[in-house]
Amino acid sequence: MHAQPVMPLTQVDSTKTPIIYKVLVVFAMMTFMGGSLIGLMTYINTGYSETFFNDWLTSFLFAAVTVMPAGFILMTLLTQIVEKWLPDTSEKKRNIIIGLFMAVTMESAMALSTSINNIGFNSYSALFSHWLDALLAALPLGLTLMIITSLTIKPSNLKLNDF
Repeated sequence: MHAQPVMPLTQVDSTKTPIIYKVLVVFAMMTFMGGSLIGLMTYINTGYSETFFNDWLTSFLFAAVTVMPAGFILMTLLTQIVEKWLPDTSEKKRNIIIGLFMAVTMESAMALSTSINNIGFNSYSALFSHWLDALLAALPLGLTLMIITSLTIKPSNLKLNDF
């Protein structure tokens, strides 16, 4: 008996990550990082009370529909700009630069959205004070998380034209 030749299975291009995986990674990153940072910022703004979880949830949802999408777009644009301006710099160094810039930018924006949600616009000096307190309290955690993320997820794999 002669064995029939086996036709090779169609192989998936292993160099291109499926879009669903990218979306899931971004969603998980937004939930974990945003949720923990906004939780800390809410605590700094309001302290722990019986309304803490409601305050945290509304602050998280507010940031999820405003700050986080803008941050994702900014990160992809910044990645392309840094790659263009620093082509001879190692990918790891470029990712650290992107991570530092994104941490400061996103922390500032999330601190503002959290303070607006928790404090409101009744007093701009109180809003500024709560924004600054939340930013300074959460910045070390944000810097740590963003550096780890930018070194592991590789922002260069996230391009606007993928979505």
